[in-house]
Amino acid sequence: MARTREFDTEAAVSRAMELFWTRGYEATSVRDLTQHLGIGQGSLYAAFGDKDGLYRAALEHYRTTLAAEALRSLKEGTDARSAIRTLLMERVRVAVGNGGQGCLAVNAVCERLPQDAATRRSVRDMQDASRQALTEVLRVARERGEVAARHDPHTLAAFLVTFLNGLLVSSKITPDAHTLEPLVEVALTILD
Repeated sequence: MARTREFDTEAAVSRAMELFWTRGYEATSVRDLTQHLGIGQGSLYAAFGDKDGLYRAALEHYRTTLAAEALRSLKEGTDARSAIRTLLMERVRVAVGNGGQGCLAVNAVCERLPQDAATRRSVRDMQDASRQALTEVLRVARERGEVAARHDPHTLAAFLVTFLNGLLVSSKITPDAHTLEPLVEVALTILD
């Protein structure tokens, strides 16, 4: 008879996400993971296949929690400029946390690409969701006159996602939200 899994896999993925986010993929060993999660190596392999499988699960958890929360806040904004400012600054605040740990997705790209096609797909899916959500907000904002009619919402959204990626890398170098906030204000001038 097969043994019943004796740990909460969702909690394990969340804790693994924190460890990968703090240390990175390469600097996190299977031993680090089993100690941090309080599970045996056999349990880790049975639940996730291997370290890579747990890493994918951690990236997916990041996408469905933190990244999804950022997009929800974007949709709840009153005007486009305020909603986008809030989105960008909230992502910066998360990234500067813990001494500038950055964004898990951007960290993954910087560490794992171009060799890791699965990480590329995971992060591309996150970015596509962000770009689609921003495009819709900007399309509606253009119809309301909040964004200049000459701008293509899709292109603006792509610029903002690219800007955010650069901002999140910069947040690792300068983990100070107040220093980075003026850059957000400059980026928002593209809406004019």
